[in-house]
Amino acid sequence: MSCTDSDPKIVAAAALASTPVSAAPAATPALTGLMPAAMPRINEPAPAFNAQTTHGPRSNEDYKGKWLVLFSHPADFTPVCTTEFTAFARAAGEFAALNTELLGLSIDSVFSHLAWVQNIKEKFGVEIPFPIIEDLSMNVARAYGMIHPGAADTSAVRATFIIDDKGILRAMVYYPMTNGRSVAEILRLVKGLQYSLANGVATPEGWQPGDKVLLGAPKTVSELEARAGQDLETTDWYFSMKPAN
Repeated sequence: MSCTDSDPKIVAAAALASTPVSAAPAATPALTGLMPAAMPRINEPAPAFNAQTTHGPRSNEDYKGKWLVLFSHPADFTPVCTTEFTAFARAAGEFAALNTELLGLSIDSVFSHLAWVQNIKEKFGVEIPFPIIEDLSMNVARAYGMIHPGAADTSAVRATFIIDDKGILRAMVYYPMTNGRSVAEILRLVKGLQYSLANGVATPEGWQPGDKVLLGAPKTVSELEARAGQDLETTDWYFSMKPAN
């Protein structure tokens, strides 16, 4: 094959290879001067964002009326992140059944995201159905506290944020670079959060839909006395369970 009829895929691969999209950028005065924002708080409004994604512009307003799982990853074209993305893709239908959207994020460019998504489809046979935020400015990462003190990028953590249909942050989880998240656990957590909010109860360790749920400890004498007349599985005054609805 001559230089004039080179395979476009080879040319594209060479261009990607010449750009270190997954490597952490060297510290510069502009980056080291960035300060992490305050950590968002559970049960408060999630930070607002406007960003370019692989599916076009997205903002928090686009997800009103739906639950959202926003998750960051250290870099495109990395092994652990690839396993997570394929798992999220396979579970996308289960999240959708819970009125829950998925939204990925990294500081790589949208062009890197698109190349990685195509690579996952070609090499692993999995199509990524959800958008991925381009966060070159790290504005979204800073707003959500993903940039930890002393770090110039988001490559130190895998952060996951669960936001309810009213825009309230309900849970956040951090993992290190070396260990992948459990998508099954995130799915379980969404189910538990939705059930707790809808029914005013708590869920015990390892709870699955259909399992018994917990009532909060009574805070007054009248609440304590009212428990006596209810059909509850009570171990002690503070510990009562009941069947799920």
